[in-house]
Amino acid sequence: MSTTDGPRFAFGTLTVLPVRVTRWDRTAARAGMLWAPAAGLVVGGAAAAVGGLFLLAGATPLLAAVAAVAVPAVLTRGLHLDGLADTADGLGSGRPAEDALRIMKRSDIGPFGVITLLLVLLGQVAAVAALYGEGGAHGTAGVVLAGVTARVALTLACRTGVPPARPDGLGAAVAGTVSVRIAASAAVLACAAGAAAGAPFGPAGAVHHALAVLAALACAQLLLRHCVRRFGGVTGDVFGALAETAATGALVALTLG
Repeated sequence: MSTTDGPRFAFGTLTVLPVRVTRWDRTAARAGMLWAPAAGLVVGGAAAAVGGLFLLAGATPLLAAVAAVAVPAVLTRGLHLDGLADTADGLGSGRPAEDALRIMKRSDIGPFGVITLLLVLLGQVAAVAALYGEGGAHGTAGVVLAGVTARVALTLACRTGVPPARPDGLGAAVAGTVSVRIAASAAVLACAAGAAAGAPFGPAGAVHHALAVLAALACAQLLLRHCVRRFGGVTGDVFGALAETAATGALVALTLG
């Protein structure tokens, strides 16, 4: 396997950047999911840059937060938000697994999806605005960390033992490709990255940011467990829901305490 297959898979499937996926097999999928946090770093960095430019231009923290939250949606073509809405519709339907999966595959968005999208986006904007209100550095660290944490949640969801809900699609391609040991290592590294991001704000800041990452990943894992129980496994939509859940969880956790 080429050393570029992993990055190509990660950036080609998780972003709209013009990266061509040259291989679509389990080996490339495993490498791609290990590179997923790097894609999150690029997306989070771009979001932080746009939010920072708005602040420098004299925008209010709220307006800068709206701009920062919009960037990941643009750079993923709304893929994760769409997955969040579809997953909410599937879970909210209360139907058996096969019926719920059919609901998720439809192109329209139901009431559960709309409500979930509104609440999540409002929560993200409110949290980023609060962080920007504490200072540009706080907002920048939070936005970048949320982008990385969201993709680490995907790496964890690809660990051995998590089955796909369908025999085809992104979920089937990446499910079970990452060993439990490597997935656990990714979580530890993510918490270490959180501590590094919070270190400029002192020891308490380092602990706070590390705990925010841990809390966000825990929230994503709870959702993953529920989706596996309800749908019988993971799908591309579930991955999108996990990413948005982790990003929101990290941002909200950073505003607490």
